[in-house]
Amino acid sequence: MKKKVIAFFKNNPGRDFKSKEIAKRLDFTADHEYSALKAVLHDLYEEKFLSKSGKRYRFGQVLNSNKVTGTLQVTNGGYGFVVLKNSRMPDVFIAPRNLGSAFNGDTVEAVLFSGKKKKNIEGQIVNVIKRKREELVGTIKKSKSFYIVEPDDRLIDRDIYVDKSNLKGAEENDKVIVGEIEWDSSKTNPEGKVIEVIGKAGSPDTEVISIAKEFNIIYNFPPKVIHEANEIQAEISPEEIKGRLDYRDKTVFTIDPDDAKDFDDALSIEKKEDGNYSIGIHIADVSHYVNEDSAIDKQALKRGNSVYLVGKVIPMLPEKLSNDFCSLVPGKDRLTFSVVVEMTLRGRIVDYKIGKSVINSKRRFTYDEVQKILEDGEGEFKDDLLFLNKLAQTLRKKRLNEGSIEFYSSEIKFELDENGNPTRIYKKDIKESNMLVEEFMLLANRITAKHIGAPAKGAVKPFIYRVHDLPDPERINEFAKFVKSLGYSFNPNGSSRSNQFQILIESVRATEEETLINELAIRSMAKAIYSVNNIGHYGLGFKYYTHFTSPIRRYADLIVHRLLFKYLNSAGSVNYSLDKLDEISEHVSDCERSAVDAERFSVKIKQAEYLKSHLGEEFDGIISGLAHFGIFVKINNILAEGLIRLRDLEGDFYVYDEKKYAFTGRKSKKQFRLGDRLRVKLVRVDLEKVELDFIIAE
Repeated sequence: MKKKVIAFFKNNPGRDFKSKEIAKRLDFTADHEYSALKAVLHDLYEEKFLSKSGKRYRFGQVLNSNKVTGTLQVTNGGYGFVVLKNSRMPDVFIAPRNLGSAFNGDTVEAVLFSGKKKKNIEGQIVNVIKRKREELVGTIKKSKSFYIVEPDDRLIDRDIYVDKSNLKGAEENDKVIVGEIEWDSSKTNPEGKVIEVIGKAGSPDTEVISIAKEFNIIYNFPPKVIHEANEIQAEISPEEIKGRLDYRDKTVFTIDPDDAKDFDDALSIEKKEDGNYSIGIHIADVSHYVNEDSAIDKQALKRGNSVYLVGKVIPMLPEKLSNDFCSLVPGKDRLTFSVVVEMTLRGRIVDYKIGKSVINSKRRFTYDEVQKILEDGEGEFKDDLLFLNKLAQTLRKKRLNEGSIEFYSSEIKFELDENGNPTRIYKKDIKESNMLVEEFMLLANRITAKHIGAPAKGAVKPFIYRVHDLPDPERINEFAKFVKSLGYSFNPNGSSRSNQFQILIESVRATEEETLINELAIRSMAKAIYSVNNIGHYGLGFKYYTHFTSPIRRYADLIVHRLLFKYLNSAGSVNYSLDKLDEISEHVSDCERSAVDAERFSVKIKQAEYLKSHLGEEFDGIISGLAHFGIFVKINNILAEGLIRLRDLEGDFYVYDEKKYAFTGRKSKKQFRLGDRLRVKLVRVDLEKVELDFIIAE
């Protein structure tokens, strides 16, 4: 009932309702239902989700003034929303004319418009409290007697004026960082100074640095960090080995992509006398080399994670660590942190142990090499690999039966020439070898989280979990409507929505709609984040989950290693308070979002660069989005997305119908629906704006 009431008010912002009217609208008319409804309304009022005036309830808090403070989020349509932190009040709609001198991401003050007839709460920005970014990346352009910087950020539609005396040697078409930005009135353009010349637009190095700067990602390591890394000794002392689980004589190997530079996880398998198997999941012991509050540690925390752009990695740790001391290369002793699981043939966990260890990898496999062994049944360590794969399949089947959702997605891969230009783009499907590794990484993450979150004895200790909240009911209902429009079944009110998702995903597998439905399903869910509050992981169906398996590239995993070691060994009090862990969780979650956005943008750039030489060619695609200005189409084979502008839909006048997810011709009644297949022709590629334009092929 509470969820239905919340959804009702969110769908009716700015309106007042009496409890009897709500009961009638939601069909809670029985006496016991009406009594329960009044209790729910009272609870939501106490939680400040609703405000109350007499007998009438309304969505949002009663405001002492008509001003609010929040973060501005600008959309591709040019309008924006002010998102209010720690408030039950809905986002405030800001029309383009009312954005003032605010940029996307700024902390702003907005004044609200009065009136109850509007569908959304609407306002106007009157003050910029804090800029999200003091510096912006863009390209220098000359216009008669003055210069401007065109920002790379597509959500900033104002050019920045730069006086000739403030160019710092920059020339037209140079990629620059502009700072000291002053913008007091929306009636004039912002003004700034060039503070750094990155290089010529379009060159590989310039492109990478521009993306890093654009998404606030640290590119170079400070000299102090490099010096500290160079001082680390590679030699492992006998005393260090003595206190660890010794797996140097066991069959241990790594399985990674063929272009991997660092190897941070390895597997081992050993048959026990009682017929059970001991599976070792060995993770690079980064915490041994990176001390708390060292220069390397502080820099790793700032970065939060490694960033994987097309053709370039921006690592979290200096290469001395990530590609050398902490990389589990074959034939060398390496320090690890291991989860060793005793399992039956049927995948039942009998026992496990977690502890620091030392290994010596016997083989570095690529996913393709392992896949060939799994398919042919021949090759090095074939018995071990075949059994591990069988066990992984058992674990995966059990996981899916217990509510885990598995999205089938293809990875976009690029072949680049010596200048970083894409010569080929192709989809690479996830195969058994990938899933083999993934299943054991999931197992290790799950065991370590449960070991702390549900201890056999003692209290639950402060920890960082990887959590995934339940989906928002409104988004799920919207997704269900769309799926139904494509002819598929999805029950948003099912007793187990995660099972509903899995059934749907299986039904669309290998269809042309698969990629679109997978994407929209993911968008309808909450985003996974790091948190000290363990609410479980909805998508995986796990009550306890963390990230333990990639400390080379994720700071959260490094913290988890440190906490585990101290808890396992009672090594004094933990240096991290719950508040500090909460702060770290929020920071690394933000870093992860920036990395994902940067990686996606990098892919989009390379797709556009590749398609520049394919102008005039035709492609098969699927309608992936609709907006009042046109139709978005995603090409099937390389997943590049472009736009068919409304003005280019010939032969009729097409009207956009949001409820039907379609454009409909007034005369012909012809429809273009979300999910429809189309043959399109590429007519324009704008590398500066990273935009593709299509027309419908004849």
